Amino acid sequence: MIRTLNPVFVFCFVVFSYAAHAESLTDDTIRSFISSLEELQTMEDEFSELTEDLSAEEDATEMPDMSRIFSSSVEQMKGHDMYNEIEDVVRQHGFSGAEQWAKTGDRIFHAWSALEMGEQSGEVNQEMAKAMEEIDNNPNMSEAQKQQMREMMGGAMSAFEQAANAPEADKQAVRPHVDALRSVTDANPGR
Repeated sequence: MIRTLNPVFVFCFVVFSYAAHAESLTDDTIRSFISSLEELQTMEDEFSELTEDLSAEEDATEMPDMSRIFSSSVEQMKGHDMYNEIEDVVRQHGFSGAEQWAKTGDRIFHAWSALEMGEQSGEVNQEMAKAMEEIDNNPNMSEAQKQQMREMMGGAMSAFEQAANAPEADKQAVRPHVDALRSVTDANPGR
């Protein structure tokens, strides 16, 4: 389950829309979340069968809602034996249950993605502009194909911009924990 989250940070196309958060993210909450991820990773073999079951139920053509990566995963697990095991682990780390833990994880990963994208925004903008120019100048594409590609690129750029707009307070809270998050998710190894 946890290793499947790595593409979230490789592609950084996370769409989030949180108007306001009732509680602020604290160092203790973030540390507890990271610790819970580390413990859940030790159970990875137990999750593999459930992950296969859930993958078989999903529509492979549909893009997952990256704004709720943890929440949607927890919702899918309801009714499976692993849900109770997750509940036990997250409660040991100070969360009231899997749903609170998942919402916290969504916020943490949103803020982390925004921080990562902030570092890469200039490079991404240049790459997008170059790709748009290549589409416009491609003599082998019809105008309809070019328009479809422009719309796809526009959607990707919009998702990138929305993902970069995490609440400033969340980004400040997560910033000191970026290395720990990278470590626990194996995102950007060796960085």
